[in-house]
Amino acid sequence: MASMEVSLKEMMAIDGALGAAVVDYDSGMALGALGGSKGLDLQVAAAGNTEVVKAKLRTMDSLGLKDAIEDILITLTSQYHVIRPITGRSGKGLFLYLALDRNRSNLALARHTLRAIEEKLEV
Repeated sequence: MASMEVSLKEMMAIDGALGAAVVDYDSGMALGALGGSKGLDLQVAAAGNTEVVKAKLRTMDSLGLKDAIEDILITLTSQYHVIRPITGRSGKGLFLYLALDRNRSNLALARHTLRAIEEKLEV
């Protein structure tokens, strides 16, 4: 099991990582964050991506889908944003958020690594 601090450092070690956060989607607050920049405010991203997660959960409920979100991918012209809800009991209501530089990252490898980080995270 890994702590939040260790998990955030592992997320930032992914090639092309620009910022990483563990977010509570009930409150929209980042419980922990690393990286970011003037153009990538992780607190603002946490709050905004909370709305994305909530909207998808509402839509799934409306459709009667009995499935779980593995991850949500948002592609921008210069970045990838990956949102991965934490599935373990201790992480209920939380998600991992990772922003990547599209030119310096391997999306498939980043998603695979993020899955491994999520499985080890103990909140």
